[in-house]
Amino acid sequence: MNPQPLIIEASLNGAASKHNNPQVPYTDEEIVADAVACMDAGAALIHNHTDEPIFGGSGKLDYERYAKPWRRLLELRPDAILTPTMPVGQEGVPVEDRYSHVSKMAQEGLLAQGLCDPGTFNLSLLDEDGLFASSRYLYRNDMQDSRYYVETCRELSIGLSISIFEPSFLKFILAYYRAGKLPAGGILKFYFASDELSFGMPPTVASLQAYLGMLGDCDLPWLVSSFGDDCVGCGLAEEAIKRGGHVQVGLEPYGGDRYPSNVELVQEVVALAQHYQRPAATPTEAAAIMRLPTYPAPYGAQIKGPH
Repeated sequence: MNPQPLIIEASLNGAASKHNNPQVPYTDEEIVADAVACMDAGAALIHNHTDEPIFGGSGKLDYERYAKPWRRLLELRPDAILTPTMPVGQEGVPVEDRYSHVSKMAQEGLLAQGLCDPGTFNLSLLDEDGLFASSRYLYRNDMQDSRYYVETCRELSIGLSISIFEPSFLKFILAYYRAGKLPAGGILKFYFASDELSFGMPPTVASLQAYLGMLGDCDLPWLVSSFGDDCVGCGLAEEAIKRGGHVQVGLEPYGGDRYPSNVELVQEVVALAQHYQRPAATPTEAAAIMRLPTYPAPYGAQIKGPH
């Protein structure tokens, strides 16, 4: 057993839609209210998307669509640790443009942690024959992009929210770690996925053990998330808690047969962690565990003019 406080991340929306669950937050007011409620329930980290597409579109996200609700959120909870998403790589769109909203928010003082998705995978869903449908969608981040995320976070003095969708993503980060060149601050996010999704290992103990075996003596904190499945219901959250890891839940990855709220999903993890005597980490405790180089985000000190 590991007595370290448990970092819980609430992933509020993502590709989830109100059609499937009316409780998915998307308006500015909904994002702020849901984030505050999840933090009050025990979440230390908040991740959300805006309503802009990450596939197709211009390949660039509107900075203000993130910044507007986050300014309000940080007025209410200046200790919040926030992470956005970014558009996938596509021809003709430089990585600097795809990452520009992250850089601007860090420069404004809204972020203590940047996004790092160091790899590529095919994206599809099962068709009526039980096969993955013909698709040209790539969740694309080449080696140039991947190095750009790491080095930009270093330059901005923010930590790294590191998405691990496939083992090759982890190999990239471990190379930085073993070379002694990984910036200060960060957390590995092991994204497992149900059999209906074309990426990731299944949410099983064996899959988690494989990642932990790859980690070796790497001491970066890590969490688990289960896309297309119930992270608590499938047992993955419990395994992570027992092994000293952390947990992401929320309506973005959730794939169970209920219609919960984000707060309810956070509360389930908190209750499970109490059984193993791991209290939910506060944002300040989470920042210390992740060794974030700049925390809290210096929003109030850097912003001038109307919000």
